[in-house]
Amino acid sequence: MDCDALRDDQWERIKRFVPGGTKGKRGPRTNNRLFLEALLWMARSGGRWRDLPERLGDYRSVKRRYYRWIEIGVLDEMLSVLAREADLEWLMIDSTVVRAHQHAAGARKVKGGPDAQGLGRSRGGLSTKIHAATEALGLPVRLIASPGQRNDIAFAHALVEGFDAKATIADKGYDADHLIDRIDEAGIDVVIPPKRNRKVLRPYDADLYKERNKIERFFNKLKQFRRVATRYDKLLANFMGFVKLAAIAIWLK
Repeated sequence: MDCDALRDDQWERIKRFVPGGTKGKRGPRTNNRLFLEALLWMARSGGRWRDLPERLGDYRSVKRRYYRWIEIGVLDEMLSVLAREADLEWLMIDSTVVRAHQHAAGARKVKGGPDAQGLGRSRGGLSTKIHAATEALGLPVRLIASPGQRNDIAFAHALVEGFDAKATIADKGYDADHLIDRIDEAGIDVVIPPKRNRKVLRPYDADLYKERNKIERFFNKLKQFRRVATRYDKLLANFMGFVKLAAIAIWLK
């Protein structure tokens, strides 16, 4: 996928999930494909809204429609539909930290309070953490965001819930009895190295654990989108919209 162009086959996979574009007397009221390409340009370039090339539309209209999509969950639905194609031979979970630009701080008081910003202080300053679950090929099936200082294990149950995989793969940061028991009860193999401080070191499939590199490669692909690699948006929902858009683009490749 180019910086701001969808191939015909990519557009065909998702166009039925894109709202708007209703035909009027003078033709379609909006160009949905062009709008998505404008969002992809924003996600990949990391540019400001006002820097959007004119050929991709008026930045004010694109910005308003993007915020509307966030409100009604269009990108969530699109990613959910693509995730139905997942290869759940195994499920991998992990997280990555995204540093926040200074422009991401200082949001006005909004509904949801501090949680609406999703910013936390960790090493290096303000940050947001993206928690992800990927399928066997390293494609995203669930994304959750939190302030950067939150512990990975706090979101582990939400990441694995509802997936019927043969095995769950994660690093030793997820080695907690409550999570291990939850996965075991579901009849899923646990591929999580035990922490050294355990009295009894639980066995795990070391060869299968090597496949965990696929979720690390997913995070690398995700951060090729500059709007994701650095957080500029003041509100967490707006930032996660670009994260989900990048995840959709990774699925479409």
